[in-house]
Amino acid sequence: MLREKLQRAIQGDALLAAAAGGHGPARVTPRHHHAKGQLLGCGRGLITVGTGAGNWCVPAAHAVWLPPHHPHSVQSHGDYQGWSLYVAEAACAGLPATPRIIRVSPLLQAAALRAAEWKQAPPEGARAHLAAVILDEIAHAPAAPFGLPMPQDARLLRIAQALAADPAARQRMEDWAAWAGIAPRSLSRRFVQETGFSFTEWVQRLRLMRALERLAEGASVTSVALDLGYSNVSFFIALFRRSFGRTPHAYHGAAQAGEEAPG
Repeated sequence: MLREKLQRAIQGDALLAAAAGGHGPARVTPRHHHAKGQLLGCGRGLITVGTGAGNWCVPAAHAVWLPPHHPHSVQSHGDYQGWSLYVAEAACAGLPATPRIIRVSPLLQAAALRAAEWKQAPPEGARAHLAAVILDEIAHAPAAPFGLPMPQDARLLRIAQALAADPAARQRMEDWAAWAGIAPRSLSRRFVQETGFSFTEWVQRLRLMRALERLAEGASVTSVALDLGYSNVSFFIALFRRSFGRTPHAYHGAAQAGEEAPG
């Protein structure tokens, strides 16, 4: 049902179109793009959006902004409820030019769900007013730190993709450098230049993003910690709380209830 709603919203020619809905089992949407800008919001659960520049975790009370013609894939984790707004390309000039995660204000949430209720076009004045509110909210929404930028250097990207496939890998940076054919010092310097994070910080961020996905799928805190390579569960809980402001258990409960997860 949600896919049909999204298709109708994508195909329309209005300044603003919206759809809302959800599903239980995890669902994967392959890489694609739209001529319109898209704001994909999460009301409950979590989705992961992949772009050429990186991967983005979208927890409850947050949304990811995707500019027009920006290729992306989408995967939901656990019991997902959300909404999607499509903005005509001409109206995207004042909106962010690159993907980003934003915090969804109560006003934006309410406006998006109201737009998704439209069965037929309402009076032009009402549509235009609501569209203006939504566009202003997108333009001024604060960014949230749930992204994982990917390096573009082929050697660094090879390492990043190998770690994404096995976040629990315990090789040292020097081992990864030798495997990819790059000097350790060059790896360290270029990782910061291309992602904004040191190699160690990037790996830690990767594991925390994967932890969010696993928790949304219902995995226990202990199994998540061990599967991600943390031999000390208490250390993992402390790291998670320092990064997201809540313990993994409290964070998962808030996500299932559709509450904002600090970050």
